[in-house]
Parts: sequence; structure tokens; C-alpha cells
Amino acid sequence: MSKRDYYEVLGLSKGASDDDIKKAYRKMAKKYHPDVNKEAGAEEKFKEVNEAYEVLSDPQKKATYDQFGHAGMENGGFGGGFSGFDDFSDIFGSFFGGGFGGGGRSRQSGGPRKGNDRFMQMRIDFMDAIFGKEEEITIDVDEQCTACGGSGAYSKNDIHTCKTCGGSGHVTSQTRTPFGMFQSQSVCPDCGGSGKSIAKKCDKCHGRGYEHKRIKLNIKIPAGIQSGQQVRVAQKGERGSNGGSNGDLYIEILVSRHKIFTRDGNDIRISIPISAVDATLGCKVDVPTVYGDVELSIPAGTQYGQQFRLRGKGVKPQRGVQGDQFVEVTIEIPNKISGEEKELYERIRKKQAQESPFDKFKKAFKK
Repeated sequence: MSKRDYYEVLGLSKGASDDDIKKAYRKMAKKYHPDVNKEAGAEEKFKEVNEAYEVLSDPQKKATYDQFGHAGMENGGFGGGFSGFDDFSDIFGSFFGGGFGGGGRSRQSGGPRKGNDRFMQMRIDFMDAIFGKEEEITIDVDEQCTACGGSGAYSKNDIHTCKTCGGSGHVTSQTRTPFGMFQSQSVCPDCGGSGKSIAKKCDKCHGRGYEHKRIKLNIKIPAGIQSGQQVRVAQKGERGSNGGSNGDLYIEILVSRHKIFTRDGNDIRISIPISAVDATLGCKVDVPTVYGDVELSIPAGTQYGQQFRLRGKGVKPQRGVQGDQFVEVTIEIPNKISGEEKELYERIRKKQAQESPFDKFKKAFKK
């Protein structure tokens, strides 16, 4: 099966900037990460996303891919056998990308490489999102070995230059073709691209350069955070390679709904019921806010759905202006009334103007 275009995998168009590529990778990796997405095929898509990012985030690999496509990525730069002039451009591209005539530079770096980022989700209460909190989580992480500093060696004297590749991290092979002798480069099979060999391995990590740990982290949830926003924890992602640092951990915050309050950006909305009498005559009510009850004056003649603003009673973000709280009034009509109440309502109706609101409606409708 042919591979999909790497730009298509990340939802980008050719020529996307480094920032666009990084943002798209984080979005797609979060979507398909096996820890988050349990759907069938998610793991394969996650691998496909990582493969695309590995190429497009590396300037040299990206340049080769932009010019020669997937053929430039095969076999460390050598695209395979020759089958006619249709394949010549791909073969030439892969030879050229891997070192045409011996002058090219290996596309596999033996230097430190930062690990991939890691993603998870955390659900918090509505009030915790308003005021912030600290939440303790437990995660598994590979951290740099404290004994060898990530080198994997017992001591500095046990680290030597790889004899197979001479410290370059790659080996060169030559291939005879109808167009002459060409050469390509691939990762050194003995040192794995590090360019080093270890005479005696570290007693603590046994040469791996890292330790697998189960640790507890105190995650600080900032006040005013919204659902979908992320908290970054540095260097708690996937482990790096060749002594590189770990990637970062990104925690997506999911805020639970509140039974009374509804958030609208930095504003908070609430609906309160009052009686028809209170709406007609006016009243004062103690309205709940996230900061406690606040007295609100309901003027006489208040209509159903009318809104009132409580300034400064919304969300207070770390940056920006604090929101307000909007109070919507609903008017409740009793299902049952006593005989005395019915008599009072009848007296009120008799004293009203001859033309009722419904009569006015009918009159306007007939015009």
C-alpha cells in the first residue's frame, strides 16, 4: 500500500511553516494517541503522524522530501532497484539526498535528539477551573540515568569511537548501476547512529542510558482555564535518543458542567425563577455567583427572559479582563391556586383596561 503524503497526514499544505507543522503534529498526535483514542486503527494513525513529523520537522529531511517525495526517504536515501526511465528521477533523488558522488551529508543524525511529546486528559470540576487548583497524578516515565548521565557507560573512559562508522553514525555503501557507481548512506548497525561504542556498561541502567520510573507530579491548574486548553509539563514526555532530553507532557483539561452556572468565555450565565407577582411589583433577590450570593434588585414590570448584569462577577483569567455574570429571569406561573388567590386575581383582571394584551394581538393580526 502506498504511503499518504506527509503534509496530508498532518492536514497541511506544502510549504507550511515550522510552527504550523509543530502545531498540526500536536493536534493530530493528541487525537490519535493510544492513551486517549481507543478506536480501531488509532495506533496506526498515531505512528503515521509521528513518521510524518519526524521527516517534516527535520529541515534536511523536509527539503529532500519536498523535492523527491517518499522515494527520497527509502533505505537511508537509496530508493531501490532500477526499472526504467520513469524511476530514474526517484533513484537520482535518493542518491543525491544520501550523498551523490560521496559529497552529501547523512540524513541520520548521531547527535542528541529530543523525544516525542506525550498527551493525556484530565477532568476537573467547574469551580476548580474558576479558581485553579493543584492535582496530583501518577505517570510512568523514562528519565535520564542519574549514574551515567544518559551515556550508558560505566565511566567516561568506557566510551569509545565506533570502529564501524568512525564516529559519524552512518555507513556508506556503493552500488553499481547502468549510469555508473553511486553511493548511499544508512545508520550504522553497530552503534545505532550514536557514533560511539561502550566498553563497559553502566551498572544502574545496563547501558540503556535511562531509567523507567513511576512518579507523582503536582499539576498546577491555572485559574480561569477553559475546556480544551492544555497544561504543559516540561520533559515528562517520551524519552530522547543519543542523550537528548525527553519530550514534554501536554495535559488537556476537560471541565465538567455545573448544575447552575454556564460559562460563556469569561462571562458566567445563570437563570433564576421569580413569581408573576414579583415580576409585576418588583423585588430583591439574593443571586448565587461563584464568589457568593449578591443582592439583585428586580424592577417592577420585569418581563420573561429579561437579563441583568452583575459586573465583575465572571471569570478572572490570568491575562485579560474579568468577565461579568448575566442573570436571566424566568417567570413561574402556579399550577394551582387557592380560592382566596383566585378571587384576588379576578379582581385584578376586572380592574385592568378593557383591552387585554391578547385583544391587542388579535387586533394587530387582523390589520
